[in-house]
Amino acid sequence: MAFRTHLEAVVNQVDGALACSVMGFDGISVETFQRDEATELDVSGTWVEYANLLTQLKNAAESLKTGTVTEVSVNSEKVLTVMRLLTPEYFLVLALRADGNFGKGRYVLRVTAPQVKAEL
Repeated sequence: MAFRTHLEAVVNQVDGALACSVMGFDGISVETFQRDEATELDVSGTWVEYANLLTQLKNAAESLKTGTVTEVSVNSEKVLTVMRLLTPEYFLVLALRADGNFGKGRYVLRVTAPQVKAEL
């Protein structure tokens, strides 16, 4: 499993990217790549909370019969976060600075997701 290679590639391709991770819906990180300048960002704690949020959104979409959730973003004052579902148990998550290239982050996660999913 070469998750770290994929995660590092995502972060290096997106301007303003801080960290990228493969997460389980149980809140446990499978693998994370984080830039040195992003050490003040508590990605593990943040992403555990976002895993809970994503679980609730998946359940709501299922009960409302709106289809499967594929992507969710949480945009705060300092950090933009994009989460892309891989399987019912795992998702990719990317953190960017508020001035980061959000559109490219979404795109790179979308094209990287099948590669990561194949390795799960």
